[in-house]
Amino acid sequence: MIRPGGRRRGAAQGVPQRPFGQVERTFAAARVISDDQVAAIHDAALTLLATQGMRVLSPEAQALYAAAGARVEDQTVRLDPGLVTERLATVPARFTLEARNRAKSLKLGGGFCIYASVGGPAYVMDNDRGRRDGTFAEMVDFLRLVQSLNVIHQEGGCPFEPMDLPAHTRHLDIFHAQIRHLDKSWQTQTLGRARTLDGIAMAAIMLGTTPDALAGRPVLLGIINTNSPLQLDVPMAEGLITMAAHGQVNVITPFTLAGAMAPVTLAGALVLQHAEALAGIVLTQIVRPGVPVMYGGFTSNVDMRSGSPAFGTPEYARAAQVSGQLARHIGVPFRSSNVTAANEVDAQAAWESQMALWGALTGGAHLLEHAAGWLHGGLTASFEKLILDAEMLQMMEAYFEPFPTGPDDLALEAIAEAGAGGHFFGTAHTMARYEKAFHNPMVANWDNHTSWLDKGGITARERANAVWKQMLAEAEDPALDPAVDEALSAYVARRKAEGGAPMN
Repeated sequence: MIRPGGRRRGAAQGVPQRPFGQVERTFAAARVISDDQVAAIHDAALTLLATQGMRVLSPEAQALYAAAGARVEDQTVRLDPGLVTERLATVPARFTLEARNRAKSLKLGGGFCIYASVGGPAYVMDNDRGRRDGTFAEMVDFLRLVQSLNVIHQEGGCPFEPMDLPAHTRHLDIFHAQIRHLDKSWQTQTLGRARTLDGIAMAAIMLGTTPDALAGRPVLLGIINTNSPLQLDVPMAEGLITMAAHGQVNVITPFTLAGAMAPVTLAGALVLQHAEALAGIVLTQIVRPGVPVMYGGFTSNVDMRSGSPAFGTPEYARAAQVSGQLARHIGVPFRSSNVTAANEVDAQAAWESQMALWGALTGGAHLLEHAAGWLHGGLTASFEKLILDAEMLQMMEAYFEPFPTGPDDLALEAIAEAGAGGHFFGTAHTMARYEKAFHNPMVANWDNHTSWLDKGGITARERANAVWKQMLAEAEDPALDPAVDEALSAYVARRKAEGGAPMN
């Protein structure tokens, strides 16, 4: 655990950063509804799975459910409560994700949370060029920033699509770049069996082992989205089964927008989320009992005037906190997200992201997906937002860090030295501690208004632009064994010659 007040320079000299590491939360997660209300949502979800059931489009998944005792008719799978309870019992409450650099392996569960950078947008954006299709070179720049930002523990599964690469093989270049430019944990892609197997094979090469040998070594984490309401499609089912069979971590995440793909009431949306998450979690345990899996909560609401998704709302924050309660009720680690619907890196982006962060982290999230860089409701990855979110994450880590109350910390001698009506600027206690006493911001400016104007009146967004450019200029790729890189290059070349992965 990071010691209180610990500060070191990060990868970029002159940019204040906390050291890499996870702060263990030592106080209880928010409890915003009663245990009876949690049980009511859980029981309603079990009833939904037993009666209406889940449409599962994959024949392979249907067969696995049926062999485990589920009732399968056509494409509908119905799960009895007893079957669900039985399979939940094998889910591990805690596990460790191994990174290329073992010093950056991550604890997940209990009081530990992983902050993962944005993953999956279609576009990229910065102050200089606006929003645009992303390129592979820009994606590599983003990865280098993720590597340089100590507060980001994990890369989130491709910052944005490199549109200058062929769609059926670009995942191979993405995986290779994640391994080359990061020694942190990274997320894989789970859209279909071929892509998923490629990620597992390349992770095995990265660690000097085989895909089969990874079965007892969780290294990769992948997001599995159900098609709300109540449907699991073929590519996602294939990804789920492949990840579970190889002992890797699925994050089962329904996308339940209240008023659109879910009931308009928060309770009804959470019933649907919970049912879909349970169905996916159960399937992982059918494939491989005891394999790590996570409960993904992504319930928000829509703007009922336009139908557009809304994020970082009061409903989103409360849903995240209740989702944490539901995950704890069934004993499964919990994923939430940092989200905003804002179209610019502006005040709306800040307040919605802060609302989402607060709901997720006080709700007990063990994985904060899209922790830094998300914009436009997930359509865009922003370089400036990456930095501003990292600033907020550092503040949250400082908030969660416990503070000591030993004799020196209680400061009775300092109070006596200052005396009545005095001040503490020059006391021995202050002089010994002032450099590490308080959180040191990466972007925030604390000058008075006159000084701020004298220095050019630079806004937070402009400062974030300067920070990422400085960090990128100073970034250095982590060392990679040339033999490993050569083996990865050979694998990528062979798979490209074979045609890569089919488009689903």
